[in-house]
This record gives sequence, structure tokens and C-alpha cells, in this order.
Amino acid sequence: MKLFLLGFLFSFSQMMSSQSTERIYLWPDAVPNEEEAKHAPKQVDNTSGNVIRITDVTNPELLVYEPKTANNLGTGIIVCPGGGYAILAIDKEGYEVAEWLAELGYTAFVLSYRVPNNEKGALNDIQRAIRIVRANSEKYHIGREKIGVIGFSAGGNLCARASTNYTKNSYDKIDEIDNESPKPDFSMLIYPAYLDLGENKSISPELNLNIDTPPFFIFGTIDDRHGNSALVMTKALRDHKKSVELHMLPNGGHGYGLRKGNLAAETWPVMAQKWMQRTININ
Repeated sequence: MKLFLLGFLFSFSQMMSSQSTERIYLWPDAVPNEEEAKHAPKQVDNTSGNVIRITDVTNPELLVYEPKTANNLGTGIIVCPGGGYAILAIDKEGYEVAEWLAELGYTAFVLSYRVPNNEKGALNDIQRAIRIVRANSEKYHIGREKIGVIGFSAGGNLCARASTNYTKNSYDKIDEIDNESPKPDFSMLIYPAYLDLGENKSISPELNLNIDTPPFFIFGTIDDRHGNSALVMTKALRDHKKSVELHMLPNGGHGYGLRKGNLAAETWPVMAQKWMQRTININ
């Protein structure tokens, strides 16, 4: 598939900056588990479904979306787009989700994590992102224990990994920010993938649930080819007596984001908003 450097980077950046307020690069110097030098990501030529897809991310970043209402809910949410760890569906499962969260009063952070084929680097990135947000919680007027994650497809997988492997550092600490906890306070998985890589499609063995595992909201559909991931994750959480809310619709497929015309896309935001209000104690 033809790739081209973001030659339209100026207009693309203008689009992003008109919606977000700040860009934060995760790694000030060398990027752990990255062989290439830092450079701009590439946009994949495929824009089917009116989706912007980027890849070759070597300089991971957060884009900050401040609350758009006077009622700042004091909660930060890191948004992890999907794309099979090959690309990032950066607008459909990133910017558009952050805009929705900002409209509700949350502070959203879109994470561009390492792709393609760098799952270890992606875990480095989300752990570092959580630490950066927590270290800057006062700046963004969010509670230190009100920092969650939301992910789609592979991004949901990444959020599940971050939410169950926070007791282990995936990279060597580089500064004081890395003394912060990388544990999300809540986790939302929307049509998650790759959580059933255990024997006989059971829970992936890398997911280490324990007594301190945060609460989860999980949404999927029966006709999703990755739908078993939502089921096995829910069962594992239930078996460990952890808080989990699962919603499964009969139809909807995979990769719908927030876009209208799909009942699943129109349903999960309503249910997620209600869950957040209950779980994070926000009225």
C-alpha cells in the first residue's frame, strides 16, 4: 500500500489545532524500543469510509482537548484509536471521540502510540501518557485519581493491557514523571480485539487481573469478528470479582466509532456516559 509523508501536514495540523489546545510529545529524548529516528507519521493512502489512517509513528504524542462546557468534570480520559497495531484510525476513533468527551466536560487526550507492529512500544507509550497526565493533573484541573482510558479495537486491547499490567514498568524510567503511577482509574473498551489469545480463545495470558484492577465498561456486538474479546474479558473480571459493565448488541460489526447510521455507534456513547457518571461519581 502506498504511503506518503504528511505533505499536507500544515493543513492537517491546522485542523487538529483548531480542535485541540496543546500537543505533548511523550519522550523528550530517545524513544524506548524504537529503532527509527523521530519523524512525522505517515498517512496511509487508503481513506475508505472517510477515515484518516496514519502509520509509522516514531514520536508518540498526546493531543489535548479541553472541556467545552463551563462545567469541567475534573476527569481526564486518554483516547486510544484502533487499527490492528498497524495503523491508527486517528480521526474516527481519536479526534472525534475526544471532541465528544470535551463536549461532555471531560479533558480528553488523543494518544498517537507506536505503529506499525510495535506492541511493546505501544505499552511504553500508554504508560508514559498516563504518567504525564497524572503529573500535570493540577494544570488541567483534573483529579489525580480521575484519569481513565478509552480504546477501540486494538486501542481497546492496549487499554486492557495498561489496566492489568500497571505493576510492571515496561520501560526504564527517564525522569521524575516516571515516578507517577501508570494505572488507569477506569477503563472503557469499545469493540476490543486480541483479548482472547489464550488457550481455546480464553483470556490472553498477558492480562494480569488482581484485587486492584480498575472498573471496566465494555461494549461490543455479537456479529463482530472480535466479539469474543469482550466476552472473555468480562468473564475474567467477574471471576476476579471486579467491577465490569458489559453491553452487547446483536448487530453493528466492528470499527464504527461514533458515526451515525449504526445503532451500535449511537448506543455505546449513551451507555458509556451513564456509566462514567456512576463510576466516577459525577452528577
